[in-house]
Amino acid sequence: MIRFHEVTKRFAGQMAVDRLSAHVRAGEVTALLGPNGSGKTTSLKMAAGLVRPDEGTVTIGEPPLVAWTAAARARLSYLPQRVAFPDTLTGGEVVEFYRQLRGAPPARGPEALRFAGLNGAGARAVSTYSGGMTQRLGLAVALLPDADALLLDEPTASLDPEGLSAFYALIEARRREGRTVLFTSHQVGDVDRLADRVLVLLKGARIADFTRETLREWLDARGIMRVRTRTAAVALEAVRRVAPGAQIAGDEVVVAGPAADRAAVLDAIRVSGCEIQGLVAENGRLEALYSELLDQASRAGARS
Repeated sequence: MIRFHEVTKRFAGQMAVDRLSAHVRAGEVTALLGPNGSGKTTSLKMAAGLVRPDEGTVTIGEPPLVAWTAAARARLSYLPQRVAFPDTLTGGEVVEFYRQLRGAPPARGPEALRFAGLNGAGARAVSTYSGGMTQRLGLAVALLPDADALLLDEPTASLDPEGLSAFYALIEARRREGRTVLFTSHQVGDVDRLADRVLVLLKGARIADFTRETLREWLDARGIMRVRTRTAAVALEAVRRVAPGAQIAGDEVVVAGPAADRAAVLDAIRVSGCEIQGLVAENGRLEALYSELLDQASRAGARS
């Protein structure tokens, strides 16, 4: 559905996207994951036809259409990271304006407001909207056309819990319809809940391609558990029988590894007679993922 082929983009001499190649398949929900400045937004804007690459091509659909042509843009709907609408208009008036602009049928306006969770707010002025409601209004506008693909830039950044629930529901509906969704995020929760596939960008380059399951496994395998006890040295000796890499930090025993190993660690501590006074466990962090992937890419570049 969406193809990036050796795409490069610079702004004022600074590299934003570096020889990106990727294929977002029809009917797939794909996340572009990466820290700030990794090229996510620029890549999405090139897919939307708002920014032209300096090198390479971005095409939409089959047969492929160049992304910045009117025919390609007609097959897409795009939600930017930051949305703004005239304060004096109501939410319903904003949606109606964009409905006519995109040539959507009249029934799409109320339908889009309902999907975005703005049923009771369509008659209110935009000036009365919270940040989360304004973001939901942006989602309603993006839902108006009957587009093959939905492009969303950090769509959950300002959403309140009600808006988040509505957003998850509408992406699930798109998936059931066989529509394509490409969204950017740096939130593990969004990716874990929504994405069929995850493309990781760093410094403008694609350095990893995960399924949702393989990303979850990566993060789980690099989890950390910290167990606080008055007799940490005694506990460490017991723990190392089941987790040889365990370390001690003050009054804590620190164990790296997947969640499945944690029950055995806690059993070892209890059997040793040590009292557990506190416990903190977490999966691997995205910052560690980025660092490890960047290190792997650097070593691969040095060998080539």
